[in-house]
Amino acid sequence: MKQLFDDLSYSVSKITTEKYSTSFSLGILALRPSIRKAIYAIYGYVRLADEIVDSFHDYDKEKLLARLKIETYTALEEKISLNPLMQSFQHTVHYYKIDVALIDRFLHSMEMDLQKIDYNSDLYKEYIFGSAEVVGLMCLQVFTEGDEKQYKKLKPYAMKLGSAFQKINFLRDLKDDYQTLGRSYFPNIDMDVFDNRVKAEIEKEIEAEFKEALLGIQLLPNSAKFGVYLAYKYYLSLFHKIKKKSSLDILANRVRVANSQKAFVAVKSYIRYKTAYL
Repeated sequence: MKQLFDDLSYSVSKITTEKYSTSFSLGILALRPSIRKAIYAIYGYVRLADEIVDSFHDYDKEKLLARLKIETYTALEEKISLNPLMQSFQHTVHYYKIDVALIDRFLHSMEMDLQKIDYNSDLYKEYIFGSAEVVGLMCLQVFTEGDEKQYKKLKPYAMKLGSAFQKINFLRDLKDDYQTLGRSYFPNIDMDVFDNRVKAEIEKEIEAEFKEALLGIQLLPNSAKFGVYLAYKYYLSLFHKIKKKSSLDILANRVRVANSQKAFVAVKSYIRYKTAYL
């Protein structure tokens, strides 16, 4: 029975999410059960692409990403894939009518990661849109479940949240991105003179995006509101920890939030959510 394979595929996406991200896994658990598997499918797919460009150093990354791209469009056309992560993703795309243009832009940003790019403001925005904002928009199409009016209303807020998350990731992963992968995403910045002033300017951008994104979270359907709010609070706790570190500290060590602190954030967030005090 094909349903058995579909169930297996979604299970693989769920396991992939749990393996790679405690924060997103807990956030997804706070969503209504009916939409959880679709978000697992989206995360599993984008994680697959991320791993190619970030981790598979002993392999031909360009060849692997090109193969993933072909497999993606083939799966979308044929509505089947023997790769469980791809199968759950294509099923989700078709079921929720996710715009294929969002997938195009995501894959484009992954291709940018394979190039040595000196990021200016335009390229920086282009990369963030494809690597993070469109992922938020894919999730938003699941959350709004075909309500085009609601999707268009919430779209700017979803993009701001995705952008804020990505910029926090940039700061968190600064050591590995710069020293291991030779990447520097922040535009017009010489990483040899990355200092507290530059760090504070980036943090100011993130704070503004977080503030705007929260307005959108408050407007989300009840099926998704608490899950997205919880992810927001997890990232906010990471951001606060990064802010307390100096530029030298984050260049030397990857900042993490302990699971015990995540549990505390989850309880506190639930209380705020239930009392409508977001």
